Amino acid sequence: MNEQTQSLEALRDIRRMMQRSSRFLSLSGLSGMAAGAWALVGAWIARGWIGADRFDVRDVELLKNRYGYEIALRVEDIEFKLVMLAGAVLFMACLSAFYFTWRRARRQGLPMWDHSSRQMAIHMLIPLITGGLLILAMLNYGEWQFVAPLCLVFYGLALVNGSKYTVSDIRYLGLMEIALGLANMLLLGYGLFFWAFGFGVLHIIYGFSMWWRYERKGADDLATT
Repeated sequence: MNEQTQSLEALRDIRRMMQRSSRFLSLSGLSGMAAGAWALVGAWIARGWIGADRFDVRDVELLKNRYGYEIALRVEDIEFKLVMLAGAVLFMACLSAFYFTWRRARRQGLPMWDHSSRQMAIHMLIPLITGGLLILAMLNYGEWQFVAPLCLVFYGLALVNGSKYTVSDIRYLGLMEIALGLANMLLLGYGLFFWAFGFGVLHIIYGFSMWWRYERKGADDLATT
């Protein structure tokens, strides 16, 4: 019986080493919660700037035609501030993710930047850069109604694409982000609410789930299926 227990422990050790060599296992659930909190703060600020429950670019064009140059300047000012706000939210989310991931990697005694983390970053950046360029093209043509759903869809694709190099949980978050973005395509005037739910609420739920499962008791046996 003792030999059987030792054999099982040896197999678990081998499994842990294989996982750590092929997957980046230091992602922190606190990173997800922090990113979600920053997204909700950004959405709250944006809603105050927009000053309405529903923001639709088609309504903006109507206002431009009806009220002329003055309202057009106001709309352009809001658009510029929204882009700056989105950049600030992204920066703070990335900074928080870096800090919490670095802290967890240090506690685990694992490198933060190794082959698996590089592969994860590369596979996530491909859809993120593609989506970012497409969104910039949409903004250039004034197609603001597609920004929120495209952000959700391409971010979801990035998570699914990178999930093979880290904990598999983020695959399900990615699939939910994609589904939310596609649903937003059917309700284009409510992009801010979809954006807040996808990047805010879902991130907090995902982050808490990850923290509860893997970090609450310092668990190192991460699921890979």
